[in-house]
Amino acid sequence: MRVVHVITRMVLGGAQENTLLCCEDLQREFGDDVLLITGPAVGPEGSLLERARAGGVATEIIPSLCRPISPWADLVSYRALCRVMRQFRPDVVHTHSAKGGILGRAAAWSLGVPAVIHSVHGAPFHPYQNALSRCFFRWCEQWAAKRCHHLISVADAMTKLLTDSGVAPADRFTTIYSGMEVEPFLRSDQLRPASRRKLLLQDSEIAVVAVGRLARLKGYEFLLPAMAHAAQTLPNLRLIVVGDGPRRAQIRRQADSLRLPCVWLGLVPPDEIPSVLAAADLVVHASLREGLARVLPQAMMAGRHVVSFDVDGAAEVVRPGQTGWLVPPANIPQLSEAIVMAARGVRDRVIAPIAPEVRHLLAEQFDHRRTSRQTRALYQTLLASSKLPLLDRSAQPSI
Repeated sequence: MRVVHVITRMVLGGAQENTLLCCEDLQREFGDDVLLITGPAVGPEGSLLERARAGGVATEIIPSLCRPISPWADLVSYRALCRVMRQFRPDVVHTHSAKGGILGRAAAWSLGVPAVIHSVHGAPFHPYQNALSRCFFRWCEQWAAKRCHHLISVADAMTKLLTDSGVAPADRFTTIYSGMEVEPFLRSDQLRPASRRKLLLQDSEIAVVAVGRLARLKGYEFLLPAMAHAAQTLPNLRLIVVGDGPRRAQIRRQADSLRLPCVWLGLVPPDEIPSVLAAADLVVHASLREGLARVLPQAMMAGRHVVSFDVDGAAEVVRPGQTGWLVPPANIPQLSEAIVMAARGVRDRVIAPIAPEVRHLLAEQFDHRRTSRQTRALYQTLLASSKLPLLDRSAQPSI
């Protein structure tokens, strides 16, 4: 089949990596013709475009496609999407992210594409917006949901959030976890000695790793004071931060003001994350909103316990008392207490290691080959039930 994926920008991020792996799998495993349409990968978060091209995924960059609302640029992007899709003549259009999802669905629907699907990696409306913005983005999602045949959620929590908000009924959703390359995380124990040496970590130091964009709502304003307070009890704690973003300067100033020594690794390519997690004794994720943070199953597959705010899909993978701790969001004292409890348990070896069967179960659930097969099976189901005929390929133009 011919498949178009649309995403606003291919920066280093969970939604982007999941999208790219799906594109690669569709080509490699099924021989599908795949086109990835995206905007420029601008900003400090890095780019996955080079990997996409190196892997043979055809890409089309629409220069006007960007995250901020811009009526003129959005109109230009919509017309460009229509033009590219009309040339490619897809059987399936699969959209991701808020802007790419709205414009991509509108363009595909207007062209009568037989199967139009949108993946919900995280809702664009949330409690931390003002009421007007929240209502506007909810209305946009309700409007766009009427212009696709089905929606994929990366966690059951996303389905509940969108159905409770009136975006679409529950029978329009299917949960498919975000796909990732799982084998390196299962082998993390082999990487640990070299990784800790590379990070200059002493045997006595307890490494706490945080992975996430240095951006608003990623929770660093809670994580840093919680770590500073925990370090008063456990002075050998060391915070290692993976990521970059628009709030880098503010976040680093906050750490300096708290006199919290941190290791700032900046951008780390996805294939190096298993090595960083191998050096960790504990992984902390303090984001205020996520579909389902990829670092949580990644850490647990690597055998590392996690401490996370109890938001969105976190409770679907974290087993309290077995694989980690869930803390009420934005609660600094409880976050600090959980970090101390977990770090002491690791240091004193009173916390049971994550069972191999749990690690392998997570690997099975999040293996990108499995999630890509689930996604393609959904494509086939939608195409089989579509009232629209597949587009005529007899005069297929080249891009």
